Amino acid sequence: MEQILNYFDTIPSLHRSIILVGGLTFFWILEGALPLVKFNYNNANIKLSKKTDLILSYILISPDMHKTHHHYKLPHTDSNYGNIFSIWDRVFGTYSYLDRDALVYGVDTFPDEKENSSLKSLLKQPFQPYRKPTTDTEGNLL
Repeated sequence: MEQILNYFDTIPSLHRSIILVGGLTFFWILEGALPLVKFNYNNANIKLSKKTDLILSYILISPDMHKTHHHYKLPHTDSNYGNIFSIWDRVFGTYSYLDRDALVYGVDTFPDEKENSSLKSLLKQPFQPYRKPTTDTEGNLL
């Protein structure tokens, strides 16, 4: 005997679709928005207390932890790549601690602050001969 479905109730299917699509959309937005918020937070000129910053850096990328990779000298420039969670830098060995008072912003191949203050000099930098990292304009180690 053949059974015949007299009606098809679309409401439960519709609810599941709304929940599924709505939930996925929420996480998709969160995935896009959270890194943007963290990027602006990490690159802002925010100073937490050193103790708060250190405690925060065990879970999240704190402002001081992030700013370390803006230091002008190796190995700090090659560290702290994370954007949200600090565990990845610790797991992959790219974590580096540098006290905020020792931080010097810049690029180690262009250490001269006067040279880097001129727009004309900055525009010429990509066309200058290669300079080894951590040397001055004459090639002397810093």
